Amino acid sequence: MLRKAFAIILISVFVFSSTRSAYCDTALKKLGRGFCNVITSPLEIPEQTQRVNNSDGPMAAVTYGFLKGIIMTGVRAVVGVYEIATFPIPFPRQYKPILKNPEFFLEDMVW
Repeated sequence: MLRKAFAIILISVFVFSSTRSAYCDTALKKLGRGFCNVITSPLEIPEQTQRVNNSDGPMAAVTYGFLKGIIMTGVRAVVGVYEIATFPIPFPRQYKPILKNPEFFLEDMVW
């Protein structure tokens, strides 16, 4: 029974990830985005603290930046779990990301 369920899940992953529409994301990208959001969610605390420090100073970073980081950690983790759980379903429309700015953690960073 376990083998049969695993085979069905594996086939479903390949079928849903191989269907592509023009100019849209895929189920596999949604799954990867979800895992990335869950894994990198704790990094939001130092990142948001640093961003607030750069824009508003150290006192704001210690208070507002830290709280913003905690909130964004929860948001990124919840969105990641949602995207992992619903990756075969093209919702939001055509697998578009829920978190758009940035879609992936530190995506907007200049290296």
